Amino acid sequence: MNIIENFFAKYPQDKIVKWFKQVCLAEAISWFFLFSAMVWIRYDREGILPTIYIIIVGNIHGLFFTLYLLLLLPARKIFEWDDEDTVFALLAAFFPFATIWADKKLGRFDREGN
Repeated sequence: MNIIENFFAKYPQDKIVKWFKQVCLAEAISWFFLFSAMVWIRYDREGILPTIYIIIVGNIHGLFFTLYLLLLLPARKIFEWDDEDTVFALLAAFFPFATIWADKKLGRFDREGN
């Protein structure tokens, strides 16, 4: 954990917040494209194009998923999340489009209960 914190320590707080919000949206959009790939491959199992598409979209989604998880640690400190908020943000990575919820509800400075 220290490695990640030391890496992000050299960036200003507003830049990390901007990255977190962008990655939340990108991860949700990549979920949509991953679903479209699953539907396409369901109807055309033998085709090469759906296979290539799902490989590319799956890798892109994996990149945004990993970036989201890496940005959770500095976001926890910046937004002053308690353990419960952190668990909800972590679980949001595993449910479709839930990172948008994490961005809108947890990624704010004016939340009640802080």
